[in-house]
Amino acid sequence: MKEEGKSRQDLGREEFLKRVWDFKENHAGMITKQLREIGLSLDWSREHFTMDSHCAGAVIEAFVKLHEDGLIHRSTRLVNWCCALQSAISDLEVEFEDVPKNAKLTIPGYAKKVDMGVLTHVAYKLEDSDDELIIATTRPETLLGDTAVAVHPDDERYKKFHGKRLKCPFRDDLIPIVLDSTLVDMNFGTGAVKITPAHDPNDFEAGARHNLPQLTMMDLKGYVTMEPFKGMHRFDCRKEIVKQLESKGLLREIQPYEYRVGRCSRTGDIVEPLLMPQWFVDCTEMARLSVEAVRNKELRLFPTSHESVWFHWLENIKPWCVSRQLWWGHRIPAYKVIGKVTESHDDPWVVARDMDEAKAKAKAKFNLSDEDLNSVEFDQDPDVLDTWFSSALWPFSTLKWPQESEDMKNFFPTSLMETGHDIIFFWVARMVMTSLHFTGQLPFKEVFFHAMVRDKNGEKMSKSKGNVIDPLFIKYGASLEDLHNTVRVGNLSEKEVDKAIKQQKEAFPEGIPQCGSDALRFGLLSYTQSGRSVNLDVSRIVGYRQFCNKIWNVVRYILFHALGEQYKPVKQNFDANDAAGLPLECRWIFSRFDAALEEVERGMSEGQYDFALTTTAVYRFWLYELCDVFLELTKPTIQQGGEKKQLVQDVLLCVVEKALRLLHPMMPFVTEELWHRLPHYETFDSKSIMLSPFPQSAGWKNDAVEEEMDLIKDIVHNVRSSKASYNLTNKHRPDIWVVVDSPKSRELLERESFMISTLGVINNVTVLADESTIPSGCGFSLVTKGVGVHMMLVGFIDVDKEVAKLEKQIAGLTKQLEGLKKKMSIPDYEKKVPQEVRNANTEKLQGLEAEQAQLRDGLEKMKKMK
Repeated sequence: MKEEGKSRQDLGREEFLKRVWDFKENHAGMITKQLREIGLSLDWSREHFTMDSHCAGAVIEAFVKLHEDGLIHRSTRLVNWCCALQSAISDLEVEFEDVPKNAKLTIPGYAKKVDMGVLTHVAYKLEDSDDELIIATTRPETLLGDTAVAVHPDDERYKKFHGKRLKCPFRDDLIPIVLDSTLVDMNFGTGAVKITPAHDPNDFEAGARHNLPQLTMMDLKGYVTMEPFKGMHRFDCRKEIVKQLESKGLLREIQPYEYRVGRCSRTGDIVEPLLMPQWFVDCTEMARLSVEAVRNKELRLFPTSHESVWFHWLENIKPWCVSRQLWWGHRIPAYKVIGKVTESHDDPWVVARDMDEAKAKAKAKFNLSDEDLNSVEFDQDPDVLDTWFSSALWPFSTLKWPQESEDMKNFFPTSLMETGHDIIFFWVARMVMTSLHFTGQLPFKEVFFHAMVRDKNGEKMSKSKGNVIDPLFIKYGASLEDLHNTVRVGNLSEKEVDKAIKQQKEAFPEGIPQCGSDALRFGLLSYTQSGRSVNLDVSRIVGYRQFCNKIWNVVRYILFHALGEQYKPVKQNFDANDAAGLPLECRWIFSRFDAALEEVERGMSEGQYDFALTTTAVYRFWLYELCDVFLELTKPTIQQGGEKKQLVQDVLLCVVEKALRLLHPMMPFVTEELWHRLPHYETFDSKSIMLSPFPQSAGWKNDAVEEEMDLIKDIVHNVRSSKASYNLTNKHRPDIWVVVDSPKSRELLERESFMISTLGVINNVTVLADESTIPSGCGFSLVTKGVGVHMMLVGFIDVDKEVAKLEKQIAGLTKQLEGLKKKMSIPDYEKKVPQEVRNANTEKLQGLEAEQAQLRDGLEKMKKMK
């Protein structure tokens, strides 16, 4: 339509389908390209498409079987009709939006703006008096199809009207006043409700309850079919009806009003409920079995919060309308038998797998002779099936069902289904229902509903908003112009394109930087927490790109510097039995690896699916434990050489190799590349890291080892903080004296003093039992009770400047203390001030006094350095 000004009807069905297939062949590859490039480990030889020959055959078989089982029927019911699309659409394709008061909306194919946001009050006159009932409506044009007005049976205002009839404003007809406690809320509005069974779902149900006629007042294109407005566009009719109601003296009020309206998600047209003959599936029994499966825990939903939604929807399920007035899709295998011999039948339809079966079924159904059979025509329903019908069969249609195939034996049912929570009903529930019906088995044991990916502000991604992010743009990067082109090539109007481009400029002023697939995968996993939406901020993905760079640089450093070209591994794996022969830092890094592995396994385990836990564990291990601590501790050992060097190198390689395998599911590309560069990867049978075994716990977790390292790291943290407080850099390497009460801790720190000097970037470390031999000129800080650090500051700091700084801090603290003491010395303080406030003041006073004492002590020591 955009390129040639032609509709599908102009092209004809055959040419239209040819063009769609051409489009599919040329563009569908983009989806698999995205999946491949973000590293999905799929069996690509098993790729299927719901319109391929086998899946299409499964769809026909399923429809025919359901019909033969008495679960598919054809009836005239209300559907969501899009006049612009010229098709019924599913509930999923209806987007409801709030209409403000006195709003005017734009819809496709209609030059004027539609009057919305008002409530029109109309008087219905009684047949035999001047009394009237006042109804209110947001759709005055549907007055033409009214077949009753309902009131609540208990409403005292309308008791006298029971059993009476009303005059139609525009039809020479009388309609009844009916009593309906389901439809009418007597406390809302006027308490009288018009019933238009052919144009409103609630009215349709009410019409069925009261056996009311169904009058359709517009055609499929949205033009009125009833006099005196026949041929008028439905929204032109809306205006004209209001004018004529006023001239007839029946218009009582037009009131500004806020309400919701359904719009077609694809065209933006206002959805019209219309009566049409459609094919429906009775899902009652299938839904009951699906509810039981979840209640009995045979099928488990994660997060479990979705269970209540599952039960509510399936326990209130209605017949599923599966026909769509489209051409692209699986054409419904139903044939209308046309001829004199079938004219007397209410149901002229047969459902069949092919024409031969259709003829056989028609012959039996209508008791036709061979001659009669030759005289009738078979007209296949032009409609296609709802796309969710074929999707519902996916778990088994892709495995060659209904045949008894090896694939069905080997791969059905599967274990886990993962999808977005927005299609819990439309896809997941229907897969479960159809699988139970056709195979007698659940299609999977667990369903994990992931969060929806939105933009960084939490807005749904939409081309018209300009906030859609193609994963390949994050992988390769995209200029602002690249982003603009994504909205220019679609079907957006010029106004929408301009709006989207403006929003892109605001959201991505410099475009999207290149991040790579690994950073994108890791970033999405880090967002994934139970039930939360993913507000995707590209700057966060950039942060994980830097993490990738860190891993790359670290492994390259290890290969070329920590190991070197001459290195050959002596021991390639370690277990808990090797502990006695390993240095503390080696036992610690193995313990921390087992701890990280435990968290990763817990996060990825069945019933947990806490992927944010896995990314946090891996991120912490690589950056804060392997790189910041262990790798730094290996440097002096490797530089000094000796027997310990080879052992530490072997441990370093072992840990890095395991850590790459641990990270691989989250970052497949960088880990695969680096793993092949390790000197001993060939010792594995696998040709790829993805085929190598996932790491297993070796029993290294050791709380005692970690407690010892925690003490060392606490001292290092203290030293670094002290250096930072005096603006000392890594170029400054002062001596420190560590005073320790515990003999056991002293022995540890004496033995591992190189760790403190290496990680703290200091010079000599002396461990003492008391302060008696510590030289003057040191600053002091407390690490823990029983452990203190004295750092030589003479020669590293400007003493006068530090004295002035301390005096300023003491003065500020003294002022605080004076203010607090003054507050606590007011008359009747004990009586006027509540107990909890007095307790808080006392606690604060003690804290300030203790801090003041520490600062004064530090000041005295600082003055002695002069």
